[in-house]
Amino acid sequence: MEFKRALFKTLEERIKGKRKFIQVIAGPRQTGKTTLVRQLFKEIKIFSSFHSADDTAEVGSVWIDQIWESLRLQMQIKKAKEAVLFIDEIQKISNWSECVKKNWDRDTADGCKLKLIILGSSRLLLEDGLSESLLGRFEMNYLGHWTYSEMKKAFSFTSRQYVWFGSYPGAADLVKNENRFKNYIRNSVVEPSLSRDILMTTKISKPALLRQLFEIGTQYSAFILSFNKMLGQLTDAGNTTTLARYLTLLGQAGLIAGLNKYSKKPIIEKLSIPKLQVYNTALTTSLRTESFIEAQSDPVFWGHMIESSVGAYLINQANEFPDIKLFYWREKNAEMDFVVKYGKKIFGIEVKSNTEKINAKSRQLFLTRFPGARLILIGKSGISYEEFILASLPELFAGF
Repeated sequence: MEFKRALFKTLEERIKGKRKFIQVIAGPRQTGKTTLVRQLFKEIKIFSSFHSADDTAEVGSVWIDQIWESLRLQMQIKKAKEAVLFIDEIQKISNWSECVKKNWDRDTADGCKLKLIILGSSRLLLEDGLSESLLGRFEMNYLGHWTYSEMKKAFSFTSRQYVWFGSYPGAADLVKNENRFKNYIRNSVVEPSLSRDILMTTKISKPALLRQLFEIGTQYSAFILSFNKMLGQLTDAGNTTTLARYLTLLGQAGLIAGLNKYSKKPIIEKLSIPKLQVYNTALTTSLRTESFIEAQSDPVFWGHMIESSVGAYLINQANEFPDIKLFYWREKNAEMDFVVKYGKKIFGIEVKSNTEKINAKSRQLFLTRFPGARLILIGKSGISYEEFILASLPELFAGF
């Protein structure tokens, strides 16, 4: 039986319903956006047409007009009462939002039941276009990296496999051949994300610096690392402002983020040293020389991989659920691996391996600084790693 992600049911209901909003699907590469759309083709039984802007960006917005008008004509020929137009990677077309607005509003005025689903790999680039011309006309649907629950159901992944191999469904069948797995991640995920989703859509003055920053981010995931220290490891010249911008772009592409330090003062959060965090641990693995077995034999390194995996789960949940905000916290020698703000509730999350001791002073200082905060321990003497990443975070946090 073909595995369907939770978003499938939501989109199916909306497409089968009345034409009301443009449906937008945003998310990183290789997370199943196109697969989900093709699954919809089979189920909705509505006349549909799928197009990708991945290799036609130079054509411009006239391309959108052409495929839209062609579908209108096909509806007339086939006497179809309704149809669905799917456009993938639409953010790569210049002035796409104005063109979509023009055609959508024309169909609305004419009573044409042509429904639209647009997909893109950069959530913020999509949102920029949506906010310019399409306010009130769309619904945003985020399709992020696969959870452990999904990888377990679809590919029988163990929790340890999830730590090391991450959650790209296209690579799930390659885990027994690690060289092939790593090549796939580098060539089918990383390279297109950097070259097509960032370098082709954004003005980058130092592309080599962007690539080096990506490599540092993958190897130092779950580490707090200042931009000045990053510059010390880079061969290409740059400054902290450039690095901060490039890190934001990597985050938009669903690759690496820089978490802010949690504080009651927003200005301190914005000016804080970032904690690097991959969105998918496969990005780290793809650039490592160790094997799955070798990685597990090093308790310290494996502990960092588990922490990075927890962080990846949390940051993807934060993208999916607007009420979840993710940070870290550190003050002198006291540290909390992750801090989650859920509504008005504050959760300090510690990830401990079997070899690490709980720092009671860190916990006490965190609770002193943020009275009413709750603590969650993942690992020895607390909830297990597997139990935590299988949990529904909104349900878990709401229960406290």
